[in-house]
Amino acid sequence: MARDGVSPVYLDGPEEQTQPTLRQRLGAWWSRLYQRHQGPVLVGAGALVTLLLIGAYDLATPDPQRISDWQFMTAVNKVVDERPRAPSIESVAYATVIKSVVRVDGYEDGAEDPAAAKPEGQAEIPAEGKVEEDFHERFTAVGTGVVIDDQGTILTNLHVAGAAKKLRVQFWDGSESEAVIVGARPESDLAIIRPLQLPDELEPATLATSAGLNPGDEVVAVGFPFGIGPSASAGVVSGLGRVLAEDGQPKLQNLIQFDAAANPGNSGGPLVNGDGEVVGIVTAILNPSGLRTFAGIGFAVPIENAAAAAGENPL
Repeated sequence: MARDGVSPVYLDGPEEQTQPTLRQRLGAWWSRLYQRHQGPVLVGAGALVTLLLIGAYDLATPDPQRISDWQFMTAVNKVVDERPRAPSIESVAYATVIKSVVRVDGYEDGAEDPAAAKPEGQAEIPAEGKVEEDFHERFTAVGTGVVIDDQGTILTNLHVAGAAKKLRVQFWDGSESEAVIVGARPESDLAIIRPLQLPDELEPATLATSAGLNPGDEVVAVGFPFGIGPSASAGVVSGLGRVLAEDGQPKLQNLIQFDAAANPGNSGGPLVNGDGEVVGIVTAILNPSGLRTFAGIGFAVPIENAAAAAGENPL
C-alpha cells in the first residue's frame, strides 16, 4: 500500500507493455506486404499514378470544338482562292495562234494608207481604241490574215485583198512588208498572198480539220476589227454546213456559223479551237439591219477549203 502520498515502486516485477497504434500496425503490414510482393506493388502504384495523371489532364483540357459546315467551307474556299488560277481556254488559244496572225492593209495607187484613198471629207483612221461614227467606211481595206507555212504564205479574204492596188502586211513583231496575191478562190472568197520580206521569226499556225467540230464547241476569232488589234473574241460554234448568198456575190457553201464577235477588219482572220489550231477563216457576218456590224452571226470557211486553195493539207 502507498504511504505518505508516494506512488508504489515495483522493484522486481515485469515492465508494463505499450499497445502499438493503428498507424504503426498499418506501417508494419505495408512493410511485410511490400517485402513479399515488391514487383506487383510497384506496377500497381505506377498504374494508379498514371490513371491519376490522365484524369488530371482530362479535367484540365477542354473538349474539342466541333467545326460547323460553314467554317469548313470557308476554310476550303480560302485555300482554293489562294491557288494560282489556271489560264482560260480562250487565253491559251489566243497565245498559241497570235504569232501567226497578220494585219492586211489595202492601198490605192499613190495612197500611203487606207484612209488617204477615201473620198475627200472622210476622217482618217483613228488611233486604236477611238472609233468615230463613219468607222465602217474607213476600214473597208483593212483585214486580217494568217501565216500557214514556213514560206510565209498567208490566207485572207478575197474581198480584203482583191480590190487593192497594193498590199502591206504587218506581222506580230511589228515588222512590215509589201505583199502580192499569188492565188485566189472566188467561190470561197479566199486569197493567197505572199510577203516580199519575212520577219526574223516566222511562226506558221497549226491547222486542224473542222470535221471534229460540233455545235457548242468553243472557238476564238482573232483579228483587227475596225483596225484595232490584234483582238480576240470568244464564242461557240452555232452551226455547220451553212450557205450564204449575197446579191452580186458567189454563193458561199459549207460554212461554219459562230457567235464570237466579228466585225469589219476581222475578215480573213483565223477561227481557232480551244487548242489554238485554225479550223476556219472568218469570212462574213450577217446583220438583217444592213449595218456592217456584228449581230451574233458570223461565218468562216472551213480550213480544209482554205488550205486546199494554197495547196496545204490540214490533216
